[in-house]
Amino acid sequence: MELTREEESALKGEQGEIMQMAYRILVATGESTDAEKLIPIEWAHLSGVNYNTIGDAGEEFLSNISKSARVKVKTTLNPMGFDIDNVSNYNLDKNFISKQLSIKNSYELIGVTPSFSCIPYEIFDIPKEGTQVAFAESNAAIHANSYDNLKTNKESAFSALASAITGKSPYSSLRKEDVPNITIKMKVDNPNELTYGMLGFFAGKVGDTSVNISGLGEMDKRQCKSMCGGMGTSGTCAKFVFGEGNSDCEKIDFDEKEIQNIHDELNTAENGDIITLGSPQLGLEEIADLTLKLKGRSFKKRCMVFTPRIVKEQARKIGYVNELERAGCEILSDCCTCLTPLINKDNVDAVTTNSIKGAFYLKNSNGVDVNLKSLAQIIEDETQ
Repeated sequence: MELTREEESALKGEQGEIMQMAYRILVATGESTDAEKLIPIEWAHLSGVNYNTIGDAGEEFLSNISKSARVKVKTTLNPMGFDIDNVSNYNLDKNFISKQLSIKNSYELIGVTPSFSCIPYEIFDIPKEGTQVAFAESNAAIHANSYDNLKTNKESAFSALASAITGKSPYSSLRKEDVPNITIKMKVDNPNELTYGMLGFFAGKVGDTSVNISGLGEMDKRQCKSMCGGMGTSGTCAKFVFGEGNSDCEKIDFDEKEIQNIHDELNTAENGDIITLGSPQLGLEEIADLTLKLKGRSFKKRCMVFTPRIVKEQARKIGYVNELERAGCEILSDCCTCLTPLINKDNVDAVTTNSIKGAFYLKNSNGVDVNLKSLAQIIEDETQ
């Protein structure tokens, strides 16, 4: 890789151990992805927040670097393992709580905005078209590349943190002009958010770094996020482009057969003990829509709704929170369906959700069975 004098200096350790470590990560990442140089970024979004995922080694690492590391660019943060406002309601292990709070404090010391959200594109202003960012959250990276006209590779927790500290990222992969070599044609009538999540899951499996998708109608935010979440879960693909692509593209149909295959893979229960909504987390528009859809009805079983703290506060002012709590919803901030210890296989056998991303992680990480339904079907079946 071609490095500037300043970058070479940092790599040699002349700007301190933290900068040397960060540049080592970026250079190693760049060399493995055929990057010819590093380029400036304006925004980093970090994963590696939940103690369930980074463990003692990650907590200790962050505690150590927080003594001297500071971010150089706007840096936001993925969800952690619980909502600090009601953590006492969930009988969590004291060690988990202590280590999770240590991780939270370390990131804040480094200068990271404690957003604890997997939908930064909904709660922060989007920079101008073409801006280089470094997003580690997979659904956010896909959303940035596909909808927001930003440029990011599908970053790891380490590479995004290194980018936040240096303000740089390798110029490779999706940061360059990437031309998809596969076109997926949507051939399902009347798709809902679950259909789009399955489409994303399918695209993530068959695509490389990017894919064309044709035959799509207009998507609402829930469907859009569901597709980004599904795609980020199943493979390395981090961008989709609307359209047929060029004549050299391989053409693949997404039809009812593919839907059945994915449903068979992820749907492992006929019913759930609890309901989870919000993977990715729900934005204000989705909170409003959920309130409207309930129309005074109440859930017959426990329903956990995950949303960013800033959205919860906005929803509270409008009156949505009171209405959802009346309907039996637990509204949780700072955390997400995925990888949370709040859903434990010792207490829950199966979860009903409308999220493909949530279904994948509930099954493979939490070890619980999954009952997949669209939101409309959940409200029809699970409320009274």
